[in-house]
Amino acid sequence: MGYKILKKEILAPGIKSFEISAPLVSNKFKPGQFLVLRLHEKAERIPLTIVDAEPSSGSVKIVFQEIGKSTIEIAKLNENDEIMDVLGPLGKESEIELYGEVLGIAGGVGAAPVYPILKSLKKIGNRITTILGAKSRELLIMEEELSGISDKLLITTDDGSKGEKGFVTTPLKLMFEQGFCPQIVWAIGPLIMMKNVCAVTKSFGIKTIVSLNPIMLDGTGMCGCCRVSIGNKTKFTCVDGPEFDGHLVDFNELILRNNRFIEEEKISLERYNNE
Repeated sequence: MGYKILKKEILAPGIKSFEISAPLVSNKFKPGQFLVLRLHEKAERIPLTIVDAEPSSGSVKIVFQEIGKSTIEIAKLNENDEIMDVLGPLGKESEIELYGEVLGIAGGVGAAPVYPILKSLKKIGNRITTILGAKSRELLIMEEELSGISDKLLITTDDGSKGEKGFVTTPLKLMFEQGFCPQIVWAIGPLIMMKNVCAVTKSFGIKTIVSLNPIMLDGTGMCGCCRVSIGNKTKFTCVDGPEFDGHLVDFNELILRNNRFIEEEKISLERYNNE
């Protein structure tokens, strides 16, 4: 028996949202955690962030971008279709505390994992400022949801089609230079974005949490595929993370490791498209 897709939504070109029936996962989910799904017996195991959970209905919401063969295959599913395996919730939960002033920074699909964290931080009384960035207006996702839980929301697009033109670091630097000083920053998005954000926040001495997305296989700490270097120590993202102190992450190593199978991924996608 599989896990039924209860709702499918297109958020932006190449970005989908699924609500999946997974009662055991929804009952245990905490912000910051993720799940691993496998579409069928011969499919790849894919780690995906849990955006929201509804214990009353036993459902969880995931958001993902069509990048390679596996995510494209998953995106073709429709409501009432089933996924063979859903494992979770996995990883450590976010440290939801009363910090005071919190800054959330989301790049692209990073808006999905940052949302439940900021939502929980807002719920206990933190003031939330959010910077939401994307390549273009049409690729912005979860703007309404983030606006609803943010005291202030800033938008950037690479091409200037909405909000401020440029990367998320553009308003970030300006805000800090003008005296804005949050107690903590959560930054989630592409690796290069998180790396650049951490370079800025480190120069101002502001603690920054990032959520990492290395190559992952089993999701339970046994295979070691998701190892990352954190402050010269080896950590496993699936059990020690996915969140880490961004100022301690070796982003250069992680970017290199994540690009390791690019050619194999291209071949796999080509074969899938030619089937």
